[in-house]
Amino acid sequence: MKTHHLILIGIMISTINLSYSQNRREIGNLVLEDIPEIPEEIKVQVQQYQNARAASLEDWLPNDKGMLISTRFGNTNQLHTVSSPGAARNQITFFNEPVTNGLFCPSSDYDGFLFTKDSGGNEFAQIFWYDMGSGKSEMISDGSSVNFGIKWSNKSGKFAFTSTRRNTKDFDIYVSDMAAPKKAALKIDRGGGYWMVNGWSPDDSQLIVLQYLSSTNSNAFILDVNSNKLTQMNEGDKEAVFVPLAWNKTGSHIYVTADEGREFKTLAKYEVKTGKLTYLTDDIEWDVENFVTNVNKTKAAFTVNENGFSQLYTLDLTSDKYSKVPNLPIGQIYGLKFHPTKDKLGMVLNTTQTPGDVYSIDLNTMQNKRWTTSEVGGLNTKTFPEVELIMYDTYDEVDGKKRQIPAFVYKPQNAGANLPVMISIHGGPEGQHIPYFSSFYAFLANEMGIAVIAPNVRGSAGYGKNYLKLDNGFLRENSVKDIGKLIEWIEKNPAYDEKRIAVFGGSYGGYMVLSSMFKYNDKLKCGIDIVGISNFVTFLENTEEYRRDLRRAEYGDERDPKMRQFLESISPTNHTKKINKPLFVIQGANDPRVPASESEQMVQSIRENGGAVWYMLAKDEGHGFRKKENRDRMNEAIALFLQENFLK
Repeated sequence: MKTHHLILIGIMISTINLSYSQNRREIGNLVLEDIPEIPEEIKVQVQQYQNARAASLEDWLPNDKGMLISTRFGNTNQLHTVSSPGAARNQITFFNEPVTNGLFCPSSDYDGFLFTKDSGGNEFAQIFWYDMGSGKSEMISDGSSVNFGIKWSNKSGKFAFTSTRRNTKDFDIYVSDMAAPKKAALKIDRGGGYWMVNGWSPDDSQLIVLQYLSSTNSNAFILDVNSNKLTQMNEGDKEAVFVPLAWNKTGSHIYVTADEGREFKTLAKYEVKTGKLTYLTDDIEWDVENFVTNVNKTKAAFTVNENGFSQLYTLDLTSDKYSKVPNLPIGQIYGLKFHPTKDKLGMVLNTTQTPGDVYSIDLNTMQNKRWTTSEVGGLNTKTFPEVELIMYDTYDEVDGKKRQIPAFVYKPQNAGANLPVMISIHGGPEGQHIPYFSSFYAFLANEMGIAVIAPNVRGSAGYGKNYLKLDNGFLRENSVKDIGKLIEWIEKNPAYDEKRIAVFGGSYGGYMVLSSMFKYNDKLKCGIDIVGISNFVTFLENTEEYRRDLRRAEYGDERDPKMRQFLESISPTNHTKKINKPLFVIQGANDPRVPASESEQMVQSIRENGGAVWYMLAKDEGHGFRKKENRDRMNEAIALFLQENFLK
């Protein structure tokens, strides 16, 4: 499974397009091609913005001793304990790779937690046990498969999780026990989609599991842990999202989100005996996202994605009545965790002017307390750009009116006219740009005078399932047309400089950058592509095997001759002669999603056609840069690239 990774890395670090590269050098784990030396003044200018950090909530510590959080003090995010609001952070893991998903065992027989960690960004996450008494960690998974989605049982030391260990391709469900944690019983081995555990029944005899097939189609089942019998909850012959969330106190009902016959994912209650489904939030016309219950199953909390901003609600599980939590900042709310014994809810709050920090809310008084205060490098975040939501007309119509595309704008404060604009395109494609704290956007606005516009083109999540489907299969290029119409909107707006427009994006957003570069070459000044798809056929053939069917559901099946021809026709590698504007390509060598070969072939083709391209490869990264030292060098190079190729 990993052989092709080793071959790719060997090719890239020893023979990377030597005949076309004008300047190749290595700094640490970075391979740089045609990237000039970074001037000291740019390093100094960028550095302060790179020292902002954030914190996330992993779990509450047992016995009311505080919280387990994740934050970065060195090169990567590690786990820390915090004893009380505002107390010092005590680091307890010290790995070279980021550590995530710390979950304490609810059984008092085991004093510790499970966490996951991969190697070099390869996303083959392994499960580790951390013993609080000794402070030591031990890998308990097989060391080679992909593992995620750990769910502890309610009372014992058992836990369920998803793994590819059976055949390296399919995502199966396993159950293990802390009595012998390295042994795991296979419970579901059906293949077809991603199988994930969402919760244990009150008596720990059953699991609710999700079969994720695509962004618009999923099935839900009840799994008997002893017999492995599966009982489907939804009607499987209908394409719809149906996600099991949590059991009620008695096990008679299961809370779910579903969108059958609706545009948005709506909270509902499923009756186990009869299969009756009762919708609870029909008056909220946005997606219900995060959902958690307290240990006693008397209260729940959930968030709603309201036009890109989070709204937090509490739900009384005895009456199914809910209410919005007041007086929270406008931004993003995530990482919800109920305190195991008290009426407190932990969460992360993030706004465009405050980085993600951990808070708790007393659900009786609705008073919140801040547990962490993440540093922002001494910056005055009040000078950061405030986000503005705009709507612009695109090329087609809905009900006789021009379809409108939502976009978020970040402009320098007190900005005048004629601003250079960077169009920032999210990945996914079933993703969504949401306003969040970004020291990178702040640097672009405050230090370089650049406005950032982040559109949610058709195919983005958050705006209903029909909007989500508008770019599937043969409709792929319609989302690129939305970028073309945004460029036209910019050209007509006196606030912006029509001669200085750039495109920036990662993953699928990287494809959108490359596609925009050849479709709108005469209107763009440059582009920055991070781990982007350059050819859909080679991407689908080379992405990790466990991802292929899922991606085919979105992009189309390259094994079908008609689809293959279409995918080749829209792939940027087949149109590099049309690109004569500067391009910066950034890639991780261990990327399992968009293999490094996607960037390699694009760089080579651009150079063969006489184009100008900078190339940065990180040998110890995967799908994006997670290590601070690599991100620092990347952002410094981006700043120089924009200075040399965009602002002049």
